[in-house]
Amino acid sequence: METNIILAGVGGQGIVSISFVIDMAAIWQGLQFKQAEVHGMSQRGGAVSSHLRISDSTVHSDLVPKGAAQIVLSVEPVESLRYVDYLSPTGTLVAGTDPFVNIPDYPEVDKILDGIATLPSHTLVAADRLARQAGSGRAQNMVLLGAASPYLGLKIELLERGIREAFAAKGEKIQKTNIDAFHSGIAAGEAYRACLKAGMASRQARALVGRIVGGKLAPEAVPMWKDLFAQPVGAGILEVLTSQTAGKIQGSVEIPAAIAAADAGAREQLPALLFKA
Repeated sequence: METNIILAGVGGQGIVSISFVIDMAAIWQGLQFKQAEVHGMSQRGGAVSSHLRISDSTVHSDLVPKGAAQIVLSVEPVESLRYVDYLSPTGTLVAGTDPFVNIPDYPEVDKILDGIATLPSHTLVAADRLARQAGSGRAQNMVLLGAASPYLGLKIELLERGIREAFAAKGEKIQKTNIDAFHSGIAAGEAYRACLKAGMASRQARALVGRIVGGKLAPEAVPMWKDLFAQPVGAGILEVLTSQTAGKIQGSVEIPAAIAAADAGAREQLPALLFKA
């Protein structure tokens, strides 16, 4: 097996920590790896990238050739676009939806995310929101690692062990926060992909999953949400989900069932129904 990975983001988003966790998990799994130098860390907020190559045989180069990456994992959405041409035809791009605006002409975020959504295999996750639910916005890198974990070829328990090792010096509370963030990323990635598979548009899927508590969306709730978005009330739901209104949604079937049973024309009911405690 061989897994070629490109990590991307900006300085301060924890690319080094992601690299460390993956590298340690690969070692514990008996695999070989090479890692290119992480670039850009001297400038906080500047572009950062790292190449990782994992294999069960000798790895001769530490740079991933263009068109050969199985995964591009980007904590920042616009940075992911720099590496699309590195993806293999069957590769996957996993990116956070939260922009780090470090340039004056930063593009419109939804246009960036819509562009990513045209890729045949991708996952978009509201990593900052999920990290804050877990206990710290700084853990968004572990959320993205969780979302990308199905494509790494590494055992989940070894990645967890790597996270504990990476944050061992910071105490049990920080370790738990990052483990929780990692698992919320796993759940959110699964939920987003399930929504797309059900026929939901990317904007609908990422708006919905970005509000779900812990990223955990019950499988039986997915077709219910898909049906709601296809109805006239769907535009109102999307408007509320993408607004600045604070609120989290339970991932069970009760919320979509309650909306389906309510007066579809009464949009003023939607915030109360969506964010029901």
